[in-house]
Amino acid sequence: MILSDMKKYILFALGILMISCTENDIEKGYEPILVNFEKPSNFPDLVYNLDANPLTEDGIALGKALFYEGDLSSNGAIACAFCHEQASAFTHHGHTLSHGVNGNIGFRNAQPIQNLGFQEAFTWDGAASHLDLQPIIPITSELEMNETLSNVIGKLQADEGYRNMFSKAFEDGEITSSHLLQALSQFMVTMVSSNSKYDKVERNEGAVYTTIEADGLASFNQKCTSCHAGSLQTDQSYRNNGLAVNPRLNDLGRYNLLEIPEDLYKFKVPSLRNVAVTFPYMHDGRLSDLESVLDHYASGMVDTGTIDPSLVKADGSLGIDLTAYEKESIIAFLETLTDQEFLNDDRFAEF
Repeated sequence: MILSDMKKYILFALGILMISCTENDIEKGYEPILVNFEKPSNFPDLVYNLDANPLTEDGIALGKALFYEGDLSSNGAIACAFCHEQASAFTHHGHTLSHGVNGNIGFRNAQPIQNLGFQEAFTWDGAASHLDLQPIIPITSELEMNETLSNVIGKLQADEGYRNMFSKAFEDGEITSSHLLQALSQFMVTMVSSNSKYDKVERNEGAVYTTIEADGLASFNQKCTSCHAGSLQTDQSYRNNGLAVNPRLNDLGRYNLLEIPEDLYKFKVPSLRNVAVTFPYMHDGRLSDLESVLDHYASGMVDTGTIDPSLVKADGSLGIDLTAYEKESIIAFLETLTDQEFLNDDRFAEF
């Protein structure tokens, strides 16, 4: 009788355990809560295909965790966020060139991470044609994160926390490189900066420019929008803006991709959103402040053979005519592009 009762007890306990495990599996399973993407009314259509990678609460949470995860690098210390700090619109604040593992220095200035879902290509030379592909470049760069995707996946597969997060974020629950990249994209697509003073004026939400800001906008529209066009503040083209060649880097720009001579020294026109906090400027961070940037366009250009025609005056000289007040007022306008809500949004902050 005692043995029989014990067997009953064991069977009962096993039954409870099986029910408990089943309930836990359900809790950890894929039950997506879709997140609606709301496009700002003054923005263009989204480029990123959300049908192929829908936004979910768990997918975004996983992407955020991965964005701040040092194990994406070979030494476990260099996360995406290392070179992309929120307070500076996710740039590497104050650094001319990006930094990497073991104190390595990259060869380009870290670009801001904002409104990427509206862009067609990524990096200074457009080397990444899809947002899902962009993180591969820093992860595998010897100067930045110096890791392989297979090693990263191995580390994540060994982590119980990530096994649980991937199981919630993707239907098959697998920890794969494609899921890793899709999760990062989900997080980055949500990183929309659209609530600056400029936006609120554009959307008639009660904000009003000061006199100097309005003057700056007028000068900006006249002299800058051939490149920095539209609500994204970039036409996403690649141009040579007359920078002297940096002999230490000899960065050939977009030419590096397909070695087309016309692409020599051309770089992607950067968005000017939050530009007041993303210094230093240019692809190699050579200009420390906005005054220096405008001085370059007024009188600092050199002809390296493929300079953009919009920067050549009728007499053949280079530059954009800017008075001292025009420079001052343009900077005042550029400061209206700072989005404090974005820079302080807890959704994007480290845990």
